[in-house]
Amino acid sequence: MSRTATYHTTVNWENEHWGHIVMGNGPEMDFSAPPDAQGHAGVFTPEDAFVAAANTCVMMMFIWAAERFKLNLISYECRTEGTKLIELDRTEIFTHLRFWPKIKISAGAEDRSAVEGRTRRALQSAQKYSLIANSVKSQIIIEPTIEITD
Repeated sequence: MSRTATYHTTVNWENEHWGHIVMGNGPEMDFSAPPDAQGHAGVFTPEDAFVAAANTCVMMMFIWAAERFKLNLISYECRTEGTKLIELDRTEIFTHLRFWPKIKISAGAEDRSAVEGRTRRALQSAQKYSLIANSVKSQIIIEPTIEITD
């Protein structure tokens, strides 16, 4: 049977293009529109939050999948870039999110190619089961670098 879970945030306008967000899980911070939308540089923006949500969710799902695929994960680092299209009428959409995960796995006594194959399947599972990746219209592109060590 299906279940639901609810998450919440509260935002307050501070002044000009400044806001403050309190997340249901506790953290809070100031934010602004990005500089290309009359906001401020060097602070958290909704665009940052969108890209970060996808990046963190895919990472957490990869860790989940790596455990299930019995991979000996040494490290995971992922740079993610969101590309935003700004139409002539000023409507905007993220057209795609591109992920560059760098994954390091220890093969131990196992065959390296078999471990790499399981790592790629774990990454596919991470994308498949990522709540955020499944919830956006943007194209998801994952270009991994996988290093298998002994």
